[in-house]
Amino acid sequence: MNYGRIVIAGVVATVVYFLIGGMVAGKLLAKYYLPYTGVYRPRSEIMGYFPIGIGMMLLAMIVLATIYAHGYKGGSGSAEGARFGLLVGLFVAFAVVGDEYVTMNIGKDLAVVMALGRLFVWVIAGTTIGLIYKARAVSR
Repeated sequence: MNYGRIVIAGVVATVVYFLIGGMVAGKLLAKYYLPYTGVYRPRSEIMGYFPIGIGMMLLAMIVLATIYAHGYKGGSGSAEGARFGLLVGLFVAFAVVGDEYVTMNIGKDLAVVMALGRLFVWVIAGTTIGLIYKARAVSR
């Protein structure tokens, strides 16, 4: 396991997550959040919490890159990363979005688009981790 590559993969995946996630949630899915202004903070207020979100996501991505590194057996970084991201995305969709749908006063439409959006973003993040973290070439 290469800790330097783990940290780099975590940092790059965090940047990619916020870029892609911002486009998906902030642009494509924004209209689905509008009926739930009592549930979610206004955009102006979210920005005040944004540094906390960046820090927490960076730590989460480093944890995910570490998990990826433990399971990485070699092969295509993009394919292995995409499979990893798909599993993480499915976990988030079922565990997190499923829990939010049950505990928060949101509708099915929002829950479905949140699940699909998060699945997509996690596949991209996993692919990024896979591309950055590559097993060291075996010298012969």
